[in-house]
Amino acid sequence: MQLSKSEEELMNIVWNLNKAYMKDILDAYPEPKPATTTVATLLKRVADKGFIAYNSIGRSREYFPLVKKKDYFSKHVNGLIKNFFNDSASQFASFFAQETNLSKTELEELKKLIDNEIKKK
Repeated sequence: MQLSKSEEELMNIVWNLNKAYMKDILDAYPEPKPATTTVATLLKRVADKGFIAYNSIGRSREYFPLVKKKDYFSKHVNGLIKNFFNDSASQFASFFAQETNLSKTELEELKKLIDNEIKKK
C-alpha cells in the first residue's frame, strides 16, 4: 500500500519518535504547522491503511508504527525499479549514478557498499 506525500511526512515523524502523542507529533512538524484536525485525519488514514496503531491512555492516544521505515521504503524502491527501470537494478544504479549530483567521495562510498554486498554473496 502506498502513502501520499503528507502521509509519508507524518509517518517519518512517527518513525523518528517511535511512540508519540498528538502533541509530540504536532511539535515535530516544521513551521507552518498543520492544523490539529489535519494531523488527526492523517493519523486516521494511516491507521486505516495499517501503518500505525495506538494505545488509549485515558483520553489520549499514544501512536506507534506497525510498519518499519526500512520495509516501506524497500518496497517503494523495488516498485520504482520494477515500474520505471524494467525490473533492472543495474539500470536504476546507472541512472542514479549518472543523473544525480553525487560527489566523488559519495560515489566511492557507494562502491564500497556494493563491494561489501558482493563479498556477502
